[in-house]
Amino acid sequence: MAETIRKSGCMCGAVQLELTGEPPVMAYCHCESCRGWLAAPLHAATLWPAASVRVVSGADQLGTYQRTKASHRKFCTRCGTAVMIDHPSLGMVDVPAGRVAVLAFRPTVHVHYAEKVLQVKDGLPKFRDFPKDFGGSGEMLPE
Repeated sequence: MAETIRKSGCMCGAVQLELTGEPPVMAYCHCESCRGWLAAPLHAATLWPAASVRVVSGADQLGTYQRTKASHRKFCTRCGTAVMIDHPSLGMVDVPAGRVAVLAFRPTVHVHYAEKVLQVKDGLPKFRDFPKDFGGSGEMLPE
């Protein structure tokens, strides 16, 4: 059985990605950095193993904004679309869920909930920062 290959990319079409398989993590991120980058109250994140994300066209159109060592934010220099975030220390790449074609977004957790500007009552676990297995405190917060 062949692995699923999904498409993503920027709004103008200059940058195109192929995503192989399924994202092992789907989450809502409430950190100030994601909110500022996407100009939204939270970020619908899909995290993929780095080897599962391939830039198939437009690599020369990708700009990088590296606010921290943990997150290398990549965007299209033509249209400004947020395309992906490399997380080298995790070996993962975050592709914003809204740009991934034919993906049923089913988050299982909220991260950086201590920084929230929008309260979400959905019954999902809410972490102050990250779960322990992702290098965080593992501290949970109430809805």
